[in-house]
Amino acid sequence: MALKLYQFAISHYCEKVRWALDYKGLQYQTINLLPGQHIKTVRSLTGGDASVPVLVHDGHGVQGSSRILDYLDDTFAERPLTPSEPEPRAQALAWEQRLDTEAGPAVRCYAYHHLLQRPKLVIPMLAAGTPFYNRFLLSLVFSRVEETMRKWMKINEKTAEGSRHTLETLLTDLAEAYRQNPFLAGDRFSRADLTAAALFAPLFQPHQYPVPWPDTRRIPGDMEVWLAQWQTEIQVLAGHYQSHR
Repeated sequence: MALKLYQFAISHYCEKVRWALDYKGLQYQTINLLPGQHIKTVRSLTGGDASVPVLVHDGHGVQGSSRILDYLDDTFAERPLTPSEPEPRAQALAWEQRLDTEAGPAVRCYAYHHLLQRPKLVIPMLAAGTPFYNRFLLSLVFSRVEETMRKWMKINEKTAEGSRHTLETLLTDLAEAYRQNPFLAGDRFSRADLTAAALFAPLFQPHQYPVPWPDTRRIPGDMEVWLAQWQTEIQVLAGHYQSHR
């Protein structure tokens, strides 16, 4: 059995898959890719879309965090992340879809809008897990990298503000859901809880995440103030991360 995860270390969608693999106790190899340079490698695996994560198992490739979790539960039945009962299953999948669609892009847009203004903070995270010289390469072409990332992910002042509002709504809804029940779906930890904590992880910087997080004292001021205002809600997710990661 050979499991290979093609990923960006910084990607919270990839963290979602890493966590699922670890939760199930599976041995796997990570193939860390540099954003931009990853396209040829990933397309050779998928035949089309260049997004990560991609999991390759005995020559079979699965792309996208949600489909990978489906595959892991179907292939490795122990410690399932998908509830078997119809109602909790539907709840878990609904939460996951919402989080994948809303939280993932919003965290990415909001965080990158601020961090791309600090190349010395963001370059080590973008190059994490890849050969050391990539930091120098990114430094040399960073203005072009920033321009490309902002264009590709539609990151600007307006979209970052919209993302902040999306995050506030989600954090409020998640905190309320967790006040009513220890888990988002049924009475046990599921892919819904994993997705919520993994996608919000860049906001609380867990040590298990394989990137060199910036010192909190160097985080851009506006972002630092916002994070402080929402610490109560963020720590609910950090607690699930620490309990189950």
